Amino acid sequence: MDGLLRRARACTRGEAGFGMIELVCAMAIMSIGVMALFAMFQTGMTAIKRASAVSTASALADSEMEGYRAIKFEAIGLGQTAVQAADSTYTSATAYRAISSPTNQTSSTVVVTPCGSSPCTNSVPTKTVTGADNRSYRVDTFITWKAITNSSGLAGRNAKLVTITIRDATTLRTYARVSSTFDLSTGL
Repeated sequence: MDGLLRRARACTRGEAGFGMIELVCAMAIMSIGVMALFAMFQTGMTAIKRASAVSTASALADSEMEGYRAIKFEAIGLGQTAVQAADSTYTSATAYRAISSPTNQTSSTVVVTPCGSSPCTNSVPTKTVTGADNRSYRVDTFITWKAITNSSGLAGRNAKLVTITIRDATTLRTYARVSSTFDLSTGL
């Protein structure tokens, strides 16, 4: 009995096999840490790609808007046939207004004759451009009438509201949206 008791005590004090268990536990903890680090890098790369796309889209939107700031008020508009031929992505946007009679200017799309006679427009409702990052972006341009009111709520003349939306050309995910109002009194 003493021999059996001594042997049991020796087995409990012995460290045979504990090195292997420690190694397996250490490897499991380390692999969890490496996986978390990999996930962090993957998330960071995704965020950088999205920020790059948003930055490029914002630059494209600003560039498009500068084009409208450089032309006269009378030439700011879209061709009627081009607006009517636009796809459902364009017509389902919140900035889209259908073409209606000229008397209903507060809600309709501003129509200008395509170039050939003055005033005229080269603007199209939707086009695809390549950004500085060599990605394709869809540029949707909405030009509508906006009623201008003073601080007491009295309606004045109508101004033109230009809204430019930049989307990814394949997924149609919106990256940037810029709006600006153009008034007849400025002449531009």
